[in-house]
Amino acid sequence: MKTKQIILFASGSGSNVENIIRYFQDKPNVTIAMVLTNKSNAKVLERCNRLNINALYFNKTAFKETDCILDILKCAKPDLIVLAGFLWKVPENIIKAFPNKIINIHPALLPKYGGKGMYGDNVHKAVKMNKDDESGITIHYVNEHYDEGAIIHQAKTKIVSEDKVEDIAAKVHALEYDHFPKVIEQLLLAQ
Repeated sequence: MKTKQIILFASGSGSNVENIIRYFQDKPNVTIAMVLTNKSNAKVLERCNRLNINALYFNKTAFKETDCILDILKCAKPDLIVLAGFLWKVPENIIKAFPNKIINIHPALLPKYGGKGMYGDNVHKAVKMNKDDESGITIHYVNEHYDEGAIIHQAKTKIVSEDKVEDIAAKVHALEYDHFPKVIEQLLLAQ
């Protein structure tokens, strides 16, 4: 079986990135080709260094105004591009070059709490404020609109009125760590 290549994008600490890397490190048919980040001080860079994974920082010009990142992606020929806590909207030239090959994870049950600015604690605060009795994750394909691509997988968790924002975040993170690598693997096997 041909080795499958994954490229990960992240903007922050990279806990999901590390979880994905660890999940696939004993699977010889999957390689994490590289991690790309839009923040020069993102903690994900430290994680990649510690885990011996190629990592690259890029700025907004390279991502949105030139084909620099697109060219890097084309050279790497990824089977899947995974947004794991990546906060910028992906430019159309990249989406068109990799149709149905870019996925994202969102910390809510889309279509609820999606769109620009809805990430991390912003989502969990909205769930708490609206007194929802459940939350969860949505893994979806990326299209030209925030959080509107076709849904691949959702997982739910119960929310009780006593839950603080941090409790909701912890429940959602547990779902991310459990489901995201498995769904990535299923997508790669289906190719």
